[in-house]
Amino acid sequence: MSANGFKTLLRWHWISSALCLVGMLGFALTGFTLNHAADIEAQPIVTRWQATLPAPVLAAVQAAQPKREGGSAPVPATLRQWAHQAHDLRLAVALVPEWSAEELYVAMPRPGGDAWLRIDLSSGEAEFEDSDRGLLALLNDLHKGRHTGAIWRAFLDLFAAGCLVFCLTGLLILHRHAGQRALTWPLTAAGFVLPALLVLLFIH
Repeated sequence: MSANGFKTLLRWHWISSALCLVGMLGFALTGFTLNHAADIEAQPIVTRWQATLPAPVLAAVQAAQPKREGGSAPVPATLRQWAHQAHDLRLAVALVPEWSAEELYVAMPRPGGDAWLRIDLSSGEAEFEDSDRGLLALLNDLHKGRHTGAIWRAFLDLFAAGCLVFCLTGLLILHRHAGQRALTWPLTAAGFVLPALLVLLFIH
């Protein structure tokens, strides 16, 4: 490899390492917490409320109900406005609720928590529950891409590509210096052999 080529390699290596540094630290931390999830207790904070829809809101919800069983329809704008004004609850336009003959059910999962809203279509009784599992659960769900949406999943793909660049350029740099460092390839091989042995011997 020429001197200019090696300088380019080093540039790619330090740029990718700088871009991925915080993410790699975060994924290493959450990898540890996920591996010990059963040992780390978390007490979720649960918020609940019950209410009765005003007659005009209930009428709008009933009018929006799909005519056929199993049909779909968005959350009515009147219901979203009432939930926001009366209970500071934001129902996203993109939410896809579940309709049945008896009720409207809106699931609102998110990283680190979960929420749902149920409305009785005959009486207008509304029931809401929100469970917040805390910061650690949020970070764990971000690690897994759970309920994060397309933008975060795209970021994870870009982050994975950056890590590949970092690792591959590091491997080429190791190759460049291997002649001066006798332990380079034995240590590199150990990094492969040890996990492989653990899988073969202890994972069935």
